[in-house]
Amino acid sequence: MLLLPLLLMPLLLPSQLQSADTSLQWAELEGAPLSHLLLDPGAGLLYVGGVDHLYQLTPDLQVRSHVRTGPHLDSPDCLPPIVPQDCPSATRTHNHNKLLLLEPGEKHAQGAEPGSLIVCGSLYQGICDKRSLSNISTLIYQTSNPVDTQYVAANDPRVSTVGVVISSRERGGDGVLRLLLVGRGYTSRGPGDIPPITTRRLHPVTPPRRAFSTEEELGKLVVGSYSEYNNHFVKAVAHGDHVYFLFSRRDMWHRKEYRTYASRLCAADRSFYSYVEAPLLCHGGYNLAQGAWLGEHSGDPALFVVMAAGQASTPVATGRSALCIYKMAELDAVLRHAQEVCYTEGGRGLSGQDEAYIEYAVSSKCLKLPKDSLSEYPCGGEHTPNPIASALPVQATPTFTSTTQLTAVTTVTESGHTIAFLGDKKGRLHKVLVRPDTSGVLYGSVLVDGGGSVSADLLLDGEQRHVYVLTSSRLSKVPISSCDSQTDCQSCLSIRDPYCGWCVLEGRCSRKHECRRHPQPNHWLRSFEPTNGCVTVQSVTPANQSREEQTQVTLTVIQLPALTVAESLSCVFGLLPPLPAVVMGTSITCQSPAPELLPLMPSESGECVQCVTSVWRCNWCPLDQLCTNNHSCPNQHIILNHRVRASVTVCLCVCVCVSNGVCVSRTLQTPPDRDASTPHLDSDVRTHLSVHPVCPSCLSKHTHRHRHVSCVCVCVLVQLYDCSAGQSDCSQCRAVPPEYGCVWCPGSPAPSCVYNQSCGDAPADTCPPPQITQVSSPTLGGVKVTITGSNLGMSYQDVVGGVTVAGVQCPPQPEGYQISTRCGKQREGPVLVSVGTTLPGRSSQVFTYQDPKLLDLVPGKGPVSGGTRLTIRGRQLLTGQTTDLSAFLGPQPCIIVDEVSDSTLVCQTGSSAPGDVLVRVFFGKAERTVPNMRFRYLDDPVITDAVPAESFYAGGRVVMVTGSNLDAVQKPLISVWVEPVEVERVKRRRRLALLSARQQLEFGFSWTMSAFTLRASRYLSVPHLSVPHLSVPHLSLSLLFVSQGRSFTYFPNPQFFPLNREAPDVPYRFKAGGVIAVESSNIPLTLFRTTAASCPVFMGNLQADLGLVQYDSDSLLPPVPLAAQIGLGAGAAVIILSVLVIILMYRRKSKQALRDYKKVLLQLETLEINVGDQCRKEFTDLMTEMMDLSSDVGGPGLPLLDYRTYAERVFFPGQQAAPLSRQLDLPESRRLTVEQGLHQLSNLLNNRLFLTRFIHTLEAQQSFSQRDRGYVASLLTLALHDKLEFFTEVMKSLLQDLVQLYVDKNPKLMLRRTETVVEKMLTNWMSICLYSFLKDVAGEPLYMLYRAIKYQVDKGPVDAVTGKAKRTLNDSHLLREDIDYSTITLTVMVKNGVEVQPCPVKVLDTDTITQVKDKILDQVYRGAPFSQRPAADSLDLEWRSGQAGHLTLSDDDVTAVVQGRWKRLNTLQHYKVPDGATVALIPRCQSSGVGVNQVFQTGEKTPMLEGEEDEGLRLWHLVKSSEDPEIPKHRKSSLRERERAKAIPEIYLTRLLSMKGTLQKFVDDVFVAILSTKRPPPIAVRFFFDFLDDMAEKHGIDDPETVHIWKTNSLPLRFWVNILKNPQFVLDVQVSDSIDAVLSVIAQTFIDSCTTSEHKVGRDSPVNKLLYAREIPRYKQLVERYYCDIHSAASGCYQEMNSTLTELSGSLTSEMNNLVALHELYKYINKYYDQIIMSLDEDSSGQKMQLAYRLQQVAALVENKVTDL
Repeated sequence: MLLLPLLLMPLLLPSQLQSADTSLQWAELEGAPLSHLLLDPGAGLLYVGGVDHLYQLTPDLQVRSHVRTGPHLDSPDCLPPIVPQDCPSATRTHNHNKLLLLEPGEKHAQGAEPGSLIVCGSLYQGICDKRSLSNISTLIYQTSNPVDTQYVAANDPRVSTVGVVISSRERGGDGVLRLLLVGRGYTSRGPGDIPPITTRRLHPVTPPRRAFSTEEELGKLVVGSYSEYNNHFVKAVAHGDHVYFLFSRRDMWHRKEYRTYASRLCAADRSFYSYVEAPLLCHGGYNLAQGAWLGEHSGDPALFVVMAAGQASTPVATGRSALCIYKMAELDAVLRHAQEVCYTEGGRGLSGQDEAYIEYAVSSKCLKLPKDSLSEYPCGGEHTPNPIASALPVQATPTFTSTTQLTAVTTVTESGHTIAFLGDKKGRLHKVLVRPDTSGVLYGSVLVDGGGSVSADLLLDGEQRHVYVLTSSRLSKVPISSCDSQTDCQSCLSIRDPYCGWCVLEGRCSRKHECRRHPQPNHWLRSFEPTNGCVTVQSVTPANQSREEQTQVTLTVIQLPALTVAESLSCVFGLLPPLPAVVMGTSITCQSPAPELLPLMPSESGECVQCVTSVWRCNWCPLDQLCTNNHSCPNQHIILNHRVRASVTVCLCVCVCVSNGVCVSRTLQTPPDRDASTPHLDSDVRTHLSVHPVCPSCLSKHTHRHRHVSCVCVCVLVQLYDCSAGQSDCSQCRAVPPEYGCVWCPGSPAPSCVYNQSCGDAPADTCPPPQITQVSSPTLGGVKVTITGSNLGMSYQDVVGGVTVAGVQCPPQPEGYQISTRCGKQREGPVLVSVGTTLPGRSSQVFTYQDPKLLDLVPGKGPVSGGTRLTIRGRQLLTGQTTDLSAFLGPQPCIIVDEVSDSTLVCQTGSSAPGDVLVRVFFGKAERTVPNMRFRYLDDPVITDAVPAESFYAGGRVVMVTGSNLDAVQKPLISVWVEPVEVERVKRRRRLALLSARQQLEFGFSWTMSAFTLRASRYLSVPHLSVPHLSVPHLSLSLLFVSQGRSFTYFPNPQFFPLNREAPDVPYRFKAGGVIAVESSNIPLTLFRTTAASCPVFMGNLQADLGLVQYDSDSLLPPVPLAAQIGLGAGAAVIILSVLVIILMYRRKSKQALRDYKKVLLQLETLEINVGDQCRKEFTDLMTEMMDLSSDVGGPGLPLLDYRTYAERVFFPGQQAAPLSRQLDLPESRRLTVEQGLHQLSNLLNNRLFLTRFIHTLEAQQSFSQRDRGYVASLLTLALHDKLEFFTEVMKSLLQDLVQLYVDKNPKLMLRRTETVVEKMLTNWMSICLYSFLKDVAGEPLYMLYRAIKYQVDKGPVDAVTGKAKRTLNDSHLLREDIDYSTITLTVMVKNGVEVQPCPVKVLDTDTITQVKDKILDQVYRGAPFSQRPAADSLDLEWRSGQAGHLTLSDDDVTAVVQGRWKRLNTLQHYKVPDGATVALIPRCQSSGVGVNQVFQTGEKTPMLEGEEDEGLRLWHLVKSSEDPEIPKHRKSSLRERERAKAIPEIYLTRLLSMKGTLQKFVDDVFVAILSTKRPPPIAVRFFFDFLDDMAEKHGIDDPETVHIWKTNSLPLRFWVNILKNPQFVLDVQVSDSIDAVLSVIAQTFIDSCTTSEHKVGRDSPVNKLLYAREIPRYKQLVERYYCDIHSAASGCYQEMNSTLTELSGSLTSEMNNLVALHELYKYINKYYDQIIMSLDEDSSGQKMQLAYRLQQVAALVENKVTDL
């Protein structure tokens, strides 16, 4: 058969088209991160803006021009131009590109005016330039002295800025007015009054107008609070007659969550009357816009927005993002509806719900104007409300979602299909086809830049063939499609690119418009269409045909392109001429070629299977070995084609397999499963034939090709082997299986193993005797011995019983020729091996059995850490191989370190537990131990001291080392390191680390044990090392086993001068007994001796000879007189006698004192036992009470104050009429004017420069007291409470100034007191930020502590006059008198509605009537807030006995006892009220005297009742404040007892211990709640501590104690101590004097716990400090761990803090009365008006911002102040 290809050939001319360049191009640029990309559509030039750099590039990314825009001297706090003298904070600052826009040119009669490039940066408050479009190096406009109206962009790189240029006709003229609309976020530094959206003038600019300036007639978005409405702008576009802004911010109207908004303005609206905005809702939680593009979808304009899901309630975007599409028609409809509802329906829709409202905290509101107001005023008017916000969102379903944050989007329409290109944060470009239903499908992704995020500016080139992608440091040019790279139809359609399709007649992959006949059917096959396929011949009939026959061939073709009448198709068979084809629908018919035109076919002969399985109908003639198309064979036998025969066709095939089926002619490897006796394959080939039922080669070659043909195989297996390979002796040769025919041939040239037919001599029947060539090293019994030789038998049975070693029978092991023997006797001899009946083989070596012995070991002890070199002595230790030799100390191995000799073995001990262990040595399996000796492990040495700690370079001083177990060290070592300190600043978690590099000195000095003097196990003397002469003053001494080397100081060697400096060779004359003055320098340690002849000086190893000394004779001295000698002796005797007397007296006194001390100890021990018992009982009672209280607290029982009251008490402590409680007291005629002025003052306070100048000016005034500073700080806190983020920034700025002030003085004193405005601001700031922490965490334990204190105090007597109590922690408030009292239970009748119920209340019989009333109210109103209880003074206590017995009790009445000038308050004991009496509280009808509680609630010590002062009477309750000298006669009998009790009042201090032990748990709970890090610390604490760390690092403060003090002063001492001492600031409770005294001690304990100084107590320490002496160290650890955990936590909480502050501003501000606060602040402005105006005028930035002028406006409005306006 002959196969000819059939081709269809249309008669068309090919198209000549060039393929586009599809390669990815990029350009690396400086100025990372690059932020903006702009394309000039006319010239095709590209402009790129980054940090300090501006680029102009050609379309193929060649840099055409490059301009540096920074860095320059600037500060966000200063206004340009920057003068270093006026702006000390100015530094070289990077210039971030914020705006890059194209200002179009203008064509007029005089010619065309070129356009310009608008460039705005972050420097100089965001001013802008104009540059030439043809060459950006050419400046068209730049201001040298900008004014505040020209500040365009945000001065913070993190704050976004967008802009759009619009053109319109100028009012009143024919000129073109070009304006720039700018949207920018809020910046806390610099001018704070720039609106979010402003209009700037671009053209024309005629003096006095300036470019980029805001003007009165140009609109701006008025905002009531700039910091609250911190819009993050994403895009600004012009569409139709409107301008749209896209931004995200917190929803201040609804749920306070961050949302994305789209706002709209009429392009011709100069006053922003038409401003309206609506939220954009992208379903799925995508709420933060990242990028946007105005494009088309299905022919309609649409806004494509990439949105990201925010992290919780913060503006931080996560990786989860999506593409959402908003039709502009739908957006405009929602915006128009909001305008219409707000104009005509008051903001409410048909359902009555709010659908529109006024945003940005302005005074406007929605109205009810006529229904046609919107059509009459589509862009608003002066009478229409604005700015309007829609409450109804514009909704969209995500078109495409991604787990990587999407950052950019651009779109294009191709052949009616919308394609979106999306950039993400990982530098990838995604291609998404957007379907008409807004669903999308991703069809491709390209990695553009793996190192940077894709910028929001994503642009297409003019021809829409490439996408320009801007990343951090690279501009890339990415082709939008890869059509031209596909060479065939299948690859073109398989890429599924909506741009691509197969142009059939042109035979190429192209875009649709590039294919000339794309409108005609089936000429351009779209790649993305799933139903499209290439032009394919679906079927051919007939499929094959014999060459001898000619017939019609019909083809069925799909996707056949339509042809014109003049066009036709032809069929081509191989290389034959074309034949005409007839086309009918999808069928094409051709005539097959004539047989004579076909080439001749070669004779077909081959394999059966190939023939009968071919596609042609060929048959096989097996006898003729012929493949033919005939149905008969010359020799009759035929095998038909499988297509003809229905049954299975069988072919017979013979396969020859060599080895494993591979034909080999060279040596092959032995198969893996070959036995050791199987011969190797080699060139000496012998064949072995075997018939196998299955032949792998045949089957794999044929049967898999067709399932209708089977192959019957006869397989011949050929094995190749070589007898001599691997068979080196007779035994191995005879072990070969007999089927291989291998024999041992003893012939020449040498005996060998050969094939039996290859041996010329007679094969050997038996093998020669064994020959032993090697015996392994002689070993002790139990060790395996390997005997190597030849002819050692053919199998294991041949050598059984035939092996003897030194005459001892050794049984061989079955697994090989390994012999195991065990023998206990020492003997020697050769090794004999017998194989069967052959003669034994004899070894030439002698094998010896030995018995090793262990004698002793040295040393006998060592440290538990190991490392001791243990020497074991013995005999015959060289027995066995070294690998069989091992030593053990107990279960731990002892590593053999040196070569073993016959008598010694040295090993190194490992670590073990202390104790005695047995020493064992193994010789193979034989074990030997040291008799009667054990090795002792001792604890590691501990070094406690090493003295002296200094020396000189020459060394030689003896160092005394003190410690324990020093004798456990076998070889102590001493070493010296030089420590040159290199200071390298490493900023890690904002702290400074000092890295010291150690370099060890090599002295060439080896120390041994002899160098030390061991004085028992606790002392060790070592001569000190000498070191080379160094310039480094400090060296470190380190001893082995010392965890911390002690610092050791080296000094330079001293220099000694000769005694006779004038003549060194002349002897120095000296009188005996005198003093030799030795002159020297650098002699910190002098040790020297002198001799008679010469004067050498020795200092350790240093020796200096000062010269010769000659002593004068003794005859020159006068003798001592005898009388003098006697007098001296008598005097000495008297002195000795006196000393003896004193010693005796001292000993006697000491013994007496010791006896007294032991007696006191016994008393204290007894006292402690009694106190402990009492504490346990009291604590049990208290816990029972507190368990009942806990159930109340768990419910609504925690009486927390609302935020308004809390703020009032913290901001204005002790003030009755705080600004929060007052209203603005103004006449109605002035109210509106004053309020307007106060609002302007509020805006002025939002200016950072004004606020700081205002504070500094006030603090500079001498009459501005400390109280005024705190008051002004609290007023500022109220005024700025709705702008806490701004308040925080100002506070940080002022604190930075404060740090600078204290760093120059004493930094540890900073924040210790509240002496400045900023310190009080810090207190208030902490109070605001920690209010939620108080509510959620610390409030409950604080309340439980308060109730526990109150319960304990009330259980004992409390003096109503002095406030002293029996149960207290404060010794100054301790009731030291022994008061007799008893507890009684009163039955109180409580009226509950109409029903009266009895309530038992426990009181003391010594309680005053007011105290009883308070306890009754506490019980009756248990758990209720104190403010909701009736006052005790408004009720009377009535004692009821029987039906008519009612007695009203009071503190003072006619029955009160008066003694001299003292009047005692009445008690229950006075009235003799019994236990169980019935009482009731009744309303007081008239004043029955003033109660003590009413007069002395403030805790005065010497109270007086009204009406008693004239009489000169003094009140007392339990004790008198001072004793009366006149004592009544009836009390004289108790005088002695009273004095005895007062002699030792300290005995009552046990009450303090009892109270402390009872309250301990509650104190611990409060401290742990405040300082625990199990829960995350408040964000404000982490933020402020991080700020303090930054300040310390900035000012080079590396002392951790200083930073610790700052943190303590800012948080625990400034806030928590205030709360602990005044729980009424947080809780609605009453704190009495006795409770306040206890809280003061606890607060002082908290203060002591936060200090860094060591807490030392002594006999003179206050009792309050002694009480908590044991707990304070534990509390200190709690504080240090709290600080450390916050410091080590991940920083970077700036964004989270800002979000928290914004949330606090919105949630708590509604309770603040800031108008009163502003009015109070103005009083200080009025008081220091001239000074403030002068300060503002002196500041150049203030002059530019006209701050003084604006303050004068405020003064004119608030109080009609006459100014120079």
